[in-house]
Amino acid sequence: MTQSGSAAGPAAADRTDQAGGAEGMDGVIARMRALQEELPPHDGVAAFNRVYLAVTLSVRHSLVDGLLPRPRSAAALAAVFAGRYPAAVDLAAAGGPVPACWRPLFRARHHTGVHPAQFALAGVNAHIGYDLALAVVDTARAHGCEPSALQGAFDRIGDVLVELEERIREDLAPGPGPLDVADPLTHLIAGWNMERARDSAWSAARLLWSMRRLPELAEEFTRRLDTGVGLVGRFLLTPLERRPDARRERSLQASGCASRPSWTAQSSGSSTGAISS
Repeated sequence: MTQSGSAAGPAAADRTDQAGGAEGMDGVIARMRALQEELPPHDGVAAFNRVYLAVTLSVRHSLVDGLLPRPRSAAALAAVFAGRYPAAVDLAAAGGPVPACWRPLFRARHHTGVHPAQFALAGVNAHIGYDLALAVVDTARAHGCEPSALQGAFDRIGDVLVELEERIREDLAPGPGPLDVADPLTHLIAGWNMERARDSAWSAARLLWSMRRLPELAEEFTRRLDTGVGLVGRFLLTPLERRPDARRERSLQASGCASRPSWTAQSSGSSTGAISS
């Protein structure tokens, strides 16, 4: 009986951690659902919110099903990471200091020359390139562990996040026709890679952790990381000269956005103003 009870103890604790971790994400999920109801369909933030909500639900299911190692720390990492996005949205709404990585998306969100897939990818870039690295460090500090203890959870969450990239690419060609490799949008989207972004986030987290006793250096590195990720976001949101066609119309319908008056890019002055920092 003693052996049976001791064996059941850790298993029961793991199940409690899994359930508690899933509940810890419920507030973030509720906030994203509310955003999806509040934001107009043409809003660039809505384009990212739509795909990220679906993937966040997948992460929650992974927690409930016990698919993440070290359930307690994995749940904390998932919750801290997911929470950084709605926090940035709230800062922008309040006119507060938004991280540089998120500014391009918030400033270009109503630009009619930017495709929904570009908005979605710019959000992914900010969230993976900057938020994920800081979430690892914050979680390690809160749990008194090294980032290496979170690597299994990091990798598993990263695997789920690959769904983000896949969903965005599917939005480009929802029909049976192949993508036009000469199309500027296809070329732009293909230049960003989830695996490289995830690897860079892990490297950045390890570097930040190694600087934890050098606060000035850590602050400078964090600022430069934020700025660098933001620069990539600006390029991803480059307005593209486009002509409406059936494939693009299907793409907009599949992503939940109605057709816009024109895909023609604005003049260079107005385009720059929409995303400059």
